[in-house]
Amino acid sequence: MAGQRIAARAAACAAVAVLAVTGGTAAQADDDIESLPAEQIADRSRDALLDVRSLHLRAQGDLGKKRPPMTVGLSLDRNGNCAGDVDLGRSKGKAEIIKRGDSVWLKPDADFWENQVPVGGSAFEAILAGRYMKGSASDSRLRPIVKACDLDTFRDLVSDNADTSAGTFTKGTVTRVDGARTVPVTRTLHGQELTAYVDTEGAHHPVRITVRGDGADAAVDFSRFDEPVPTATPPADETVDISAVLGRAPAQS
Repeated sequence: MAGQRIAARAAACAAVAVLAVTGGTAAQADDDIESLPAEQIADRSRDALLDVRSLHLRAQGDLGKKRPPMTVGLSLDRNGNCAGDVDLGRSKGKAEIIKRGDSVWLKPDADFWENQVPVGGSAFEAILAGRYMKGSASDSRLRPIVKACDLDTFRDLVSDNADTSAGTFTKGTVTRVDGARTVPVTRTLHGQELTAYVDTEGAHHPVRITVRGDGADAAVDFSRFDEPVPTATPPADETVDISAVLGRAPAQS
């Protein structure tokens, strides 16, 4: 299913972020974050990420393990709303994603249908004719998309990994990332270096996370903390019901 492949890529980005921002010790209530040990900075960054109501993430690069480089750009919130796109890289296909309330819209491009759905993909593309595929959030075929669009899914990943003590943490020198003054904290784990660039101001959000080593070379940028997800949705004349595309009635959860 096209949606499952899209969601898998978005979930992979979340997993990278989880590994980088989870620490193993209790954080001090100290505003001078630059003076804290690396693990405590990671804790502050994790807690800040858990507190946000919405954010925008942009992930790009190669996660290794023979996965092609990809780009994911999503705005998402705790109410399960999201808007953005996924580019699977190397001309393997792109897809726009919108979820608002109980409705989900997907718009894969021609490369996606050709490469990700080699059997029948051209027929699906012809039916859509440049329009969005629309379905209900309760449709089991869209469940991976629904989960990937929900900020609470991401927060659960962070919480579930919060107590891990695996890997070693080191603190780098202060550097600027997109204009923000940050302190980098690197976690070395399973042959990879995962670095969180933590904003020294405000709530100390991670503004960028990078993963290097073992075939991986990727980055995830975070921004627009607590800003609303765009509310625009495709008009009816630009959508086709998912059942008309897939040729069967919606499967309910």
